[in-house]
Amino acid sequence: MANQTTTLFHLSDIHFGIEDNRALDWVRDEVLRVRPDAVAITGDLTMRARRHEFAAAERWIRSLPVPVTIEPGNHDLPGYHLPVRYLNPLARFEAFRELVEQRLEVDGLALVPLNTNVPAQPRLNWSKGWVSRAALEDCLAQIDALPAGTKVLVTAHHPLREAGTHGTALTRGGGNALEELAKRNVLAVLSGHVHDAFDIMEDTPAGPVRMIGAGTLSHRIRSTPPGFNQLTWDGETLRVQVRNLEGVASDDMMIDAVPEDASPPREEGEPVAPVGHVPRTDPPVD
Repeated sequence: MANQTTTLFHLSDIHFGIEDNRALDWVRDEVLRVRPDAVAITGDLTMRARRHEFAAAERWIRSLPVPVTIEPGNHDLPGYHLPVRYLNPLARFEAFRELVEQRLEVDGLALVPLNTNVPAQPRLNWSKGWVSRAALEDCLAQIDALPAGTKVLVTAHHPLREAGTHGTALTRGGGNALEELAKRNVLAVLSGHVHDAFDIMEDTPAGPVRMIGAGTLSHRIRSTPPGFNQLTWDGETLRVQVRNLEGVASDDMMIDAVPEDASPPREEGEPVAPVGHVPRTDPPVD
C-alpha cells in the first residue's frame, strides 16, 4: 500500500502593514485549490506589531479553511511599548492566540514550535534570534513526548545558524539547538526572517540538520519575488517547491546559504537599532 502524501504550505514574513495583497489573494486561492493538510507561518505576521496589522492578519488567517500554526517573529513583538514587550510580548495575538506556537500532528508528521524571540538581549539589534534554554527545553520536551516513529518539522522564525563572532551571531544558541535537534527524529527546521527561500544542510557534532526557509509575502523583498514553500512528505522524502507568481523556478528562488546579515532592506523611517536593548555583562544561558 502506498504511503499517503502529506502537503504543507510554509509561509513567512507576511508583514501586514506592507503586505503584498496580490500575492496573498493568490496564496489563499491556492489553499482553497490544493487543500494542504496544514499551513505553517514562521513569523513576522506584522510590520510594526500595530493593532490594525494584527486585525488584518487575523482576518486573512481565519479565511484559510485548513489548520494553521503560527510562530511569532521579532516584528510581532511591540517595539515601543516596553512594559507590554517585557511582560506579555504576545499580547497582540490575543484574538487568535490559540494558533500561536500550536503543535500540529498530521499522519505521523508533527509540527513543533521553537521560539527564537526574546524581549531584550545584550546587543543593540534585538531583531536577531536567541534560543533560550527554556524555549529549547520546551521544544525538546514536546518532541520527546510524541509517539515513537513520529517525524518532526520544527517551526522557528530565525534560522538556527550561528556564525561570525559571539557578538554578531545570527541566532544566539542556534548551534546548540541544532545539535540537540540532530539527536531526534527531526526532518527539518522551518524558518523565515531572511525574505529569501533556502534549503540547506547544517552540520553539527551530532549530525546534519536540514534547514528550510520561506521567503516573504510582503513588498519588503530582498533578492527574490514574494513566494511560499509547498512541502510534500511521502513517508520517505520531504520535497520543497518554492511557489511564486512570477514563474521563477524553485532553484532560482533559493539562496545557497543564510547570510549573517539576514535583514532585508529597511523601510523608510524604520530605526537602525530598535529600542529594547538592555546592557548586561552576563548573557542569558543558551
